[in-house]
Amino acid sequence: MPKGINGIIGVTVSPVNSNRIWTIIENTEAPGVYRSDDAGKTWARINQDRALLQRAWYYCRIYADTQNEDKVWVMNVSYGVSKDGGKTFELKNAPHGDHHDLWIDPANNQRMAIADDGGAQISNDGGENWTTYHNQPTAQFYRVTTDNSFPYNILGAQQDNTSVRIPHRTDGSSITEKDWTALSIGESAHLAPDPTNPNIIYGSDYKGYMSMQNLDNGQERSTNVWPDLPAGSGVEVMKYRFNWNYPLVFSKHDSKKLFAGSNHLHSTINGGQSWQEISPDLTRGEPETIKSSGGPITQDNTGAEYYANIFVISESPYTKDEIWTGSDDGLIHVTTDGGKNLKNVTPTQSPKYNMWNSIDVNPFVKGGAYAVATSYKFGDYTPYIYKTNDFGKTWTVITTGIPKEEFVRVVRADPKRQGLLYAGTEKGMWISFDDGASWAKFQLNLPPVPVADLAVKDDNLIAATHGRSFWMIDDLTPLHQLKAEMATNASSLFKPAATYRMPSQGGYREPRKGEGENRPGCVLVHYYLKSVDDKTDAKLEFLTANGEVIKSYSNKAKERPEQLTVKTGGNRFVWDMRYAGYKTFPGMVFYGSPNQGPKAVPGKYKVRLTINGESQEQEFEILKDPRVATTPEEFRAQFDYLIKVRDKVTDANQGVIDIRKIKEDLGSLKNKVGTEAQYKELIDAVKKFEAELTIHENNIHQTKNRSVQDPLNYGIKMNNRLAHLMVEQAAGDFPPTQQGEQVREMLTKMVDDELLKLRSTINQNTERINNMAKEKGIEVVMIKKNTIVN
Repeated sequence: MPKGINGIIGVTVSPVNSNRIWTIIENTEAPGVYRSDDAGKTWARINQDRALLQRAWYYCRIYADTQNEDKVWVMNVSYGVSKDGGKTFELKNAPHGDHHDLWIDPANNQRMAIADDGGAQISNDGGENWTTYHNQPTAQFYRVTTDNSFPYNILGAQQDNTSVRIPHRTDGSSITEKDWTALSIGESAHLAPDPTNPNIIYGSDYKGYMSMQNLDNGQERSTNVWPDLPAGSGVEVMKYRFNWNYPLVFSKHDSKKLFAGSNHLHSTINGGQSWQEISPDLTRGEPETIKSSGGPITQDNTGAEYYANIFVISESPYTKDEIWTGSDDGLIHVTTDGGKNLKNVTPTQSPKYNMWNSIDVNPFVKGGAYAVATSYKFGDYTPYIYKTNDFGKTWTVITTGIPKEEFVRVVRADPKRQGLLYAGTEKGMWISFDDGASWAKFQLNLPPVPVADLAVKDDNLIAATHGRSFWMIDDLTPLHQLKAEMATNASSLFKPAATYRMPSQGGYREPRKGEGENRPGCVLVHYYLKSVDDKTDAKLEFLTANGEVIKSYSNKAKERPEQLTVKTGGNRFVWDMRYAGYKTFPGMVFYGSPNQGPKAVPGKYKVRLTINGESQEQEFEILKDPRVATTPEEFRAQFDYLIKVRDKVTDANQGVIDIRKIKEDLGSLKNKVGTEAQYKELIDAVKKFEAELTIHENNIHQTKNRSVQDPLNYGIKMNNRLAHLMVEQAAGDFPPTQQGEQVREMLTKMVDDELLKLRSTINQNTERINNMAKEKGIEVVMIKKNTIVN
């Protein structure tokens, strides 16, 4: 074995021959792969390839093949595989680099799993081919940022992967990879989208790197505060010290001002063309903490190891020139004059080297803030959350309820409800309704995962997780309205959030594998029921502002589209903003004409919840998509047009329904009289009537269409042609076209003419046939003169 100082050591024993042992050793004198063939009595260094030992503290894992005693694997940036007992290694890569772990099936060495910085992959041919890691939501995000676009984007940097920009919602039914934008900005970035142009994005990175990416023209630019590359050396050679994950944020009060944090606070107002140092050193900067990283054997200065830096910058959105900073070595500073004067306001009760991970300004208290620190790198897993109401003169610990070993990374204050706080911890989510005096678990369906950062945007809560990608809550408004007394109410209906009318057709479906879950493009109605049983009678109605019922849903309804599912506790109903569609009949097959009523126009509406006869109402608003220029008059013109079409299709279909009911009555009459000669005249009259009805039915509707593809063979008739306008003229938020109105008028006249003829046929035959039946002494069959609206 080697002399000198040993570092990390990896060991593996061959399952085929337990006398064969390999070890990979980080060492000052003779590093490399060693092998023993006598169970450790003697050793020989058989390989000293630096590719197997680079960044030794990070890797140095070695694995014996489960069926071949001459085959051995070493994990590193590239993984190495040897087929000659370790003498030589071939370097390979799974779909993602930085390989950390390997599993080999004991019974089948062709079946393997590898873990790397991209996730995990499987091989069934001994590592020749690997599955993709794009089938796993395992992204590790350091921070989360949002921009000012509509719909707004969520931005974050993935560990050892691209930074990404993802819309928080789309016009489709889910959020897929085609909706993402992969950014060239680095893996550890704080991302700062320009407040006036979200396609211009700045991103920080390790070693103090920074860049600007313009998605409009494809241009990229270095915007480093101090572009001096320190690779291979420690932070002691740098003019400014930058954390691996140093903060970068635009001012809330000056859209041109961008802040960056080294051990100093910096600002630029010209896109990084020049930077101004606007603070002294805001860290402890103790000399013993500013050294090259790695110890006495292998240095490792990637930039992740630099210490004594500003780790968080928080400018108050409410007060100009109020800026808070927190360092990774334990200091908090605040300025109320844009950096001219800074005060050290570090909580006296905080451990000296607490790493300040987040500071959030209180939306309701001037001088108020919430500061979160971690000390897990010192083996201390205590949650540290501090609150001040006086610009840091005094601080209060607010962690009651959070387990002592569940350290906290971030706290965000809800801007709509005073005292409502959200906390992201190493294991998940917590919530407080009393300004941090007590906390409750807020995990819901979130997996147990470290939450690195949180953002509150437009009544949404977004979580950046370490290993399970982005998660979000679409609607925080029920939390804004929650009151203690609601727990004793039989039912509570929450006021729905204002909802944008988006281009999507509405509705919702579960996302497929590899897709993100989209916010339903609908009105979300939340309500609470204390108790539900078989006797519960529940109804949910949507109404116009003046009380006209648009749609109604009930747990007693028989038709599926009208059914309401209720349960004890919290309930959510998704209303697609649509009025009822046209009337249908059994067996109806239409082509290219889904039965969707028109969308409600932007404006004020009501929702009414009735439980066992007790009703309560809430108002809500449907908003225009800010991306469209449609006027209220144009929305109304489209709506009125679609309602006319819907009602006329209903008239046409009612004609078919009437015809079929009359035919049913005529069939009953024929069954009564049988084939006796004395009834011949009556039977002939019935048959003639049936034949005339059939002609009308076939004029209105294509009766030969029995399956969805039949209309490709049998031409559709007037009811289907008219119904298609419901889709054709509802595409987008536009008034009906002139030609659309002309076609509607043409088809409407065709329907009206045919229904007028049908009414004449019915009137001429009904009374005559009933009189003939009475004359024969047959019980009269009443054929109703159904109302067919013209």
